[in-house]
Amino acid sequence: MHPSLLFFPGALLSQPELNSARLDGLLFEVGDGYMPPDLPEDAAARVASLKPILVPGYAASGPTAAWVHGTGNAPPAQHHLQRVIARRQRVHAPPGVVLHDVLLDTDDFEVVGGAPVTTVLRTLTDLALAASSDEAAAHWMRCLADSRHDLVARAIARVESRPRLPGKHAALSALRSV
Repeated sequence: MHPSLLFFPGALLSQPELNSARLDGLLFEVGDGYMPPDLPEDAAARVASLKPILVPGYAASGPTAAWVHGTGNAPPAQHHLQRVIARRQRVHAPPGVVLHDVLLDTDDFEVVGGAPVTTVLRTLTDLALAASSDEAAAHWMRCLADSRHDLVARAIARVESRPRLPGKHAALSALRSV
């Protein structure tokens, strides 16, 4: 998706102008941005709308990655990013963003619209591991599992294959319940 087709408040148009264009049917909301209604809201458009909160060297993960992969109509209230570069760096998280400093394997993320995003399988696994302690993660896990039934068995096998994994039994229980 070309960046000129995504509008952010304050860049070219003010928030009231964008709201007016939305009410007139000229634009619709995608995350924090606005785009013309004749363009599909695909994964690249959703990633592009995250531009203000993306941190170089980090991939969209957890609920954010689930939303990018097409789950839900609105982005999560709190975004999650996980490190993809080997060297740790000092980063200040934007407001509403949780940074996870655990390095992702190269097999666990893909590039969508020019930005790294955890794969659907890794996203479902991460959400299942967090579901017992985070209601938002449990909600996103259920939504993702409902839209991608084929991945639930693979996520269960992935969790079972790890001999030592914190939250393993709770994650398996959550995955088996969907």
